[in-house]
Amino acid sequence: MDLVARSAASSASRLVVAGVALLLVGCTGAPEPGVVSPSPTASASAAPSGATPSGADAWDGQVTADVEVIAEELPVPWGLAPLPGGRFLVTMRDDATLAVVHPTGDVEPLAGSGGAQELADQTVADGEGGLLGVAVDPEDAGPVITVFLYRTGETDNAVLRAELDLDSGVLRDLTTVLDGIPKASNHNGGRIALGPDGYLYVATGDAGDPANAQDPESLAGKILRITPDGEPTPGNPDAGSPVWSMGHRNVQGLGWDPSGRMFAGEFGQDELDELNVIEPGGNYGWPEVEGPGDEAGFIDPVAWWPTSEASPSGIAVTGEAVYLAGLRGERLWRVPLLGDASAVADGESPGFGEPQALLEGEFGRLRAVHAGPDGALYVLTNNTDGRGEPTTEDGRVVDDRLLRVTLTPCECTVADD
Repeated sequence: MDLVARSAASSASRLVVAGVALLLVGCTGAPEPGVVSPSPTASASAAPSGATPSGADAWDGQVTADVEVIAEELPVPWGLAPLPGGRFLVTMRDDATLAVVHPTGDVEPLAGSGGAQELADQTVADGEGGLLGVAVDPEDAGPVITVFLYRTGETDNAVLRAELDLDSGVLRDLTTVLDGIPKASNHNGGRIALGPDGYLYVATGDAGDPANAQDPESLAGKILRITPDGEPTPGNPDAGSPVWSMGHRNVQGLGWDPSGRMFAGEFGQDELDELNVIEPGGNYGWPEVEGPGDEAGFIDPVAWWPTSEASPSGIAVTGEAVYLAGLRGERLWRVPLLGDASAVADGESPGFGEPQALLEGEFGRLRAVHAGPDGALYVLTNNTDGRGEPTTEDGRVVDDRLLRVTLTPCECTVADD
């Protein structure tokens, strides 16, 4: 079924799953989830205008959620970026295509000519590679907006820039801004984000070679910070280098809280996945350390989970919590930000509450999450990527889906292990 047919099916079968209970999840066996409080010192940065669900300043307790299915039958979606008018731009990893998802659930594929066709022609879907991250300049109101994309090609991973005409659905002026990022069938990273400072942040994986992460000359196993034209950003730790931080195995989530602290979600190997506060020039230990190691020269994560309970891909940061979309864990992890994040401006570093599992087992693998200006979270499932079990209804495959998750503070009962 093509995306136009999928759009019609999605609009006809939208549903609401009300009152999903969110519980703390205990771990059976070692290792166990953990959290550090307070956090490392925040790195200097301008504060973004992130959304806080329901306008709350800080939710230290549990939450409940209502879930609405916005769109269905998206083929292996990966990246998610907001567009004007409540729309979203979604990348399809294996098809190397893009689509606009409307608030009504209608799915509008981009025209298969010009830049869209050029993008598909140069993208090579192999294992975890393909058309991955997408970021949109938040200052663009349209109808023509700037779009950044991360794709796997024949010889490398690269960051591209293009112009998208929202009126015609045409992608044009596709330009490579940064190439030479090592590729592999696994560990390509792929998340990109425009930071509150206006620069582009690029998450890369170690491309299957752990030594890359500790090699300052390699673009693999890093978080990169570049200008929209692909040049190393002024103020980077090493002048003339795009490297912002190193020692990463496979980062696929980037975000900032209202104080300007930068967060990254990272896949572990056999034991622990991580949530890190990113400091410029910081070394996060891979492959010497997985999870907290308390070793000199390496920065420990602020929260961590067994790989069976997380495998975090996209993240979203609001004024009250960090949210991580779990693939293998099939849940959305919530890490509360304790206290008022604005206190960082006064030299304080708000800590982190106990991680809480949301949507556990409800929608399968979760790939991306975005905090919308309406206070809701928008979540992409990822059950059609070859590692999940796509959901069927009346003999029809409905995965993958875009969900709208509305959160509300509550006095929830914590589940026993």
